[in-house]
Amino acid sequence: MEVSPVKTAASVKAKKPRSLKKGRRLEKGFTYFLLIALSILFLFPFLWLIGTSVKPENEAMAFPPTLLPKNWDLANYKEVFTLVDFGQYYLNSVIVTVCVVIGTVVSSTLVAYGFARIKGKGRNFWFVLLLGTMMLPPQVTMIPVYMIFSKLGWVNTFLPLIVPSFFGSAYFIFLLRQFFKTIPKELEESAYLDGCGAFGIFWRIIIPLSVPSIITVALLSFMWTWNDFLNPLIYLNDDSKYTLALGILQFKGALLIQWGPMMAASVFIILPLIIIFFVGQKYFVQGIATTGGKG
Repeated sequence: MEVSPVKTAASVKAKKPRSLKKGRRLEKGFTYFLLIALSILFLFPFLWLIGTSVKPENEAMAFPPTLLPKNWDLANYKEVFTLVDFGQYYLNSVIVTVCVVIGTVVSSTLVAYGFARIKGKGRNFWFVLLLGTMMLPPQVTMIPVYMIFSKLGWVNTFLPLIVPSFFGSAYFIFLLRQFFKTIPKELEESAYLDGCGAFGIFWRIIIPLSVPSIITVALLSFMWTWNDFLNPLIYLNDDSKYTLALGILQFKGALLIQWGPMMAASVFIILPLIIIFFVGQKYFVQGIATTGGKG
């Protein structure tokens, strides 16, 4: 019995969507599997950190190691504040980080606005020279900068950690300049016709439209300063002035490392970073995605 060509075409059309749906399901399933596997891989150190922070000392040093403790013990979180002056370290980090974030945001936005909008002789040359400073490794300038701060009498104070941020950051200036150049100039021209000056345009138009990119700069500056270890190690000598990055080393003795309290202290250190990132992640993504590539 012959099959009509009409039925054959209909059956082919019916099979084609099913095969496409099956392929899309497989692709979607593989994507979710890959994302879950990578999430577990990246979350494993954090889970290990949490697990070790609630283990007694004998379990923290046990072999073979276990991810979760047999006996949950929160004493490590209490010992964080009794073994060392952890509260003072926390306060020092908050002071330094907040001041650096304010200085970086204020200086970088002003300089980036000048490079993006204010016309002047040699503007592009100075901008290229600014970008060239990003190619210098910090090890090249470390000793000369230390000598400068030493002559000023700033060693063993917070000033070497805070003051440089008020002179801008080349990376953040570049990031903000690229965003400012995406803002239509017609808005500035209208404000100028209404009698608004350069600073008024910057404060009333540029800043409100650049909130995502400014929050991005603040988030990155906060994370880099909060986790900074090298600069406090170089300039801070007094134990009472240590930041968290240096203070956590106080749990390491000459012969013994107190793993439980150290892991509990690490939880306290990374907790603000997690909270701030999840609160500002929408603005962070917008700031990175909307930063234009205009020259």
